[in-house]
Amino acid sequence: MFRWLQKAANAIGGGLFLSLFAVFIVQIVARFFFDTPLEWTDEAAVVLYVWVILWSAATVVPEREHVVFDLVWNSVGKRARWVMRIAGNLLVGGLALIAVPGTWDYVHFMARETTPVLGLKFIVVFFPLVILMLALVLRSAWAIWRAVRGLDLDDEVRA
Repeated sequence: MFRWLQKAANAIGGGLFLSLFAVFIVQIVARFFFDTPLEWTDEAAVVLYVWVILWSAATVVPEREHVVFDLVWNSVGKRARWVMRIAGNLLVGGLALIAVPGTWDYVHFMARETTPVLGLKFIVVFFPLVILMLALVLRSAWAIWRAVRGLDLDDEVRA
């Protein structure tokens, strides 16, 4: 089940990136070959960029690929790694959990506003931020669970 969800998330991320690339190509062709800049391409590129970054950070990029402070991690023993894993994930996951209601309130509040050209409601534009916050909470809880079970503590973080 998890692999199917991961494949679906990767496909959505790939589709978003492909859409961003297509809009970018349309923008270049219209501007430089036909000397007719299209307003909608600028806005669509910005919206798609926001979606690509937030969606990918939430669902596509594995935890091992996120930015880490590995100088300390690689120089300490298993017990210190256990403490660092739990403390770090409590901090990140806890802060994300605290931020979820405020994030949702803001994104939901922005539903009344629309983008100037395409008329997209801002709830659509910024909804992946809510997904990212929820993903941080779930990933942190999963990492804490694995640390309590003694897993993933021998892994050296690759630079």
